[in-house]
Amino acid sequence: MKFTVSREKLLEPLQLACGVVERRQTAPVLSNLLILAESGQLVMTGSDQEVELTVTITDVDIETEGEVTVPARKLLDICKSLPDGAEMTANLEGNRVALDSGRFSSHLATMPVAEYPNIEVGEAETSIRLPAKDLRRLLQRTSFAMAQQDVRYFFNGILFEVEEDLVRFFATNGQRLATSYLAIAGSTGNHQFIIPRKAVGELPRIIGDDAEEEVTLQFTANHMMLARPGLRLVTKLIDATYPDYNRAIPTGGDKVVIADRQFLKDALSRTAILSNELYRNVRLIVMPGRLDMHANNPQQEEAEESLGVEYEGETLEIGFNVSYLIEALAAMDGEQVRLTLSDAGSACLLEDANEPESLFVISPMVL
Repeated sequence: MKFTVSREKLLEPLQLACGVVERRQTAPVLSNLLILAESGQLVMTGSDQEVELTVTITDVDIETEGEVTVPARKLLDICKSLPDGAEMTANLEGNRVALDSGRFSSHLATMPVAEYPNIEVGEAETSIRLPAKDLRRLLQRTSFAMAQQDVRYFFNGILFEVEEDLVRFFATNGQRLATSYLAIAGSTGNHQFIIPRKAVGELPRIIGDDAEEEVTLQFTANHMMLARPGLRLVTKLIDATYPDYNRAIPTGGDKVVIADRQFLKDALSRTAILSNELYRNVRLIVMPGRLDMHANNPQQEEAEESLGVEYEGETLEIGFNVSYLIEALAAMDGEQVRLTLSDAGSACLLEDANEPESLFVISPMVL
């Protein structure tokens, strides 16, 4: 195998493929990229056996076709270090790949192609087409609420729910939740899939920024595949039954606070600086026309701020994880946010006044 490619043509696809390669792997070959050179194309695949990302570079000068695996991070670091406009030649020599560019010369060790895993995906049972900008919005509204390493492993991902005329994303870590939906046409039946956290993190990188472009999500019983020109992401799905999220959304709250979203977010961010670094707790006191925020920490430091709001109910004191509040507010776009409360022991419902399809719920903390 021998090919020559420019640094600019290689770098971005290489970064995408390396994104799924973990630094610590259960098998040495998983620290490598699988590279196939044939028919004027360079096809690079990165995998951790759960998520597989394949990128294709066209119009590559291929002298000899072939297939090889090379260390992903080392190849990426070499490519980054080359000057703009550099040409790089890769040549398989026995069990090493020679990489040459100008006066630079190097050799990378390879591993057998036969050892590289391949995620087998059956025929798609469900296929959904979405505008890239809408898929990005759904992810932005919900992905921050996923758990990270919860023993309830179905929380370590996003629920993707397909109903007759809409798709809904839902994420929670047990103390907060976020959900958003999008009306669509042409869906068939009702389905639920749980997309794992790592794949959720890769999706925004590969769906593209073109507002007019559509992406296709295909699902089997165990896998999801997203494909667009030159890119294909395959991920295993989390095999579990997601709990009924509707039971976690509070209803009947009689205390409604309307606040400027950005002002509230900024005030909470300032107050959070002196909150407890472990518990991140903030105390909110809601009273007619005003919202007071208080935070302190074991070093006896404290911060407080008041914000004018629209509220006419009884005074209520309630505690929250301030990071959860800030992240929910950051996921919104509207000028105003509506907070609906019942009492100090009940969850708070947050809604963007201009976007009824999204909502956020945060459970209170003991003060």
